[in-house]
Amino acid sequence: MCVRPLHHWLIVPCVGVAILGWLAATPLLAAVTGGSPGNQNLAEPAATSTEPVIQPPPPAAPFSAADRERRLIEKGMTAGSPVMIRIFKQESELELWIVSEGRFELFATYAICFWSGKLGPKLREGDRQAPEGLYSVGLEQLYEKGRRPRSFDIGFPNAFDRAFARTGSYILVHGGCSSIGCFAMTNPVMDEIYALSERALREGQDRIDVHVFPFRMTETNLAAHADSPWHAFWMNLKEAYDAFERTRVPPRVGICDRRYIVDESGLASEAVAPPDNGAPTAFGICEDAIAGIVRLPGAAAEGAYAAAARSLRVVHRSRGHRFAGRNVRANYAAARRTRMAAHAKRVRTSGVREQ
Repeated sequence: MCVRPLHHWLIVPCVGVAILGWLAATPLLAAVTGGSPGNQNLAEPAATSTEPVIQPPPPAAPFSAADRERRLIEKGMTAGSPVMIRIFKQESELELWIVSEGRFELFATYAICFWSGKLGPKLREGDRQAPEGLYSVGLEQLYEKGRRPRSFDIGFPNAFDRAFARTGSYILVHGGCSSIGCFAMTNPVMDEIYALSERALREGQDRIDVHVFPFRMTETNLAAHADSPWHAFWMNLKEAYDAFERTRVPPRVGICDRRYIVDESGLASEAVAPPDNGAPTAFGICEDAIAGIVRLPGAAAEGAYAAAARSLRVVHRSRGHRFAGRNVRANYAAARRTRMAAHAKRVRTSGVREQ
């Protein structure tokens, strides 16, 4: 048996204690000498910032209320201003226009998810055809709940359609992506269209013009469809299309001789009497027609039409007085929109200067 001296057994623990002590001292030494035990130059401690780090807010979800408000401000528009809608079937697009500084400006163009039928007007109930024509929407045509919540009825058949004995009902602009005779926009898009339309009507707009065209009424598109049996009808619709393109204000629309009569004198919902110059116009005679009016032949009819024109001018004058002070809430809303638009413009201008 081999017996080792006692001091051999004490060497191992002593070496272990020495190693542990060195390891414990190394971080402290590194902190004092600047990160390396061999570095004998004392370093300044690293500066630490006490300012909070501000993260930019996440972008708003598309078609959300926050995203909509941002886009309105960017375009110098305010929710509650009058709106106007144009639909183009061939392009499958819906345009939403909003008043800004006295004229309608394009707020957004949305893709129509689905519409049924083909180019041309709707003729009868159940033909699965989306209509074409010049329509308008009032507050009573909005549907907040029901099978198609947050939708609106465009007003088919109007007086023009009834003059041709066209039938149908509940032609809507609604959400989803399926339709029989309606225009389906998907739910997020429809929520935005509905929100802006409802607010405009509740803040004073009388009716929203909804113009439904087969396609953009350019000479090229009309020439491409020159052989269509609806070409004459489309040329009549083009009068309203051209009037809006020139003025950026929806024209007043009447029906006479089973055709649309277009007047560019101002907003359809806020129109007052035309100048009383004693010369009846086609629009003045037929503006309030409920159905198509067929002109009587011969000179004897001129007296009847002149009398009708005089009576309509009287109605126009009374309407003018009524519109002038009819709605204090609408006047307040208009003033508020003007102030908000001016504020948005100042915000945009200051942002440009800062950049």
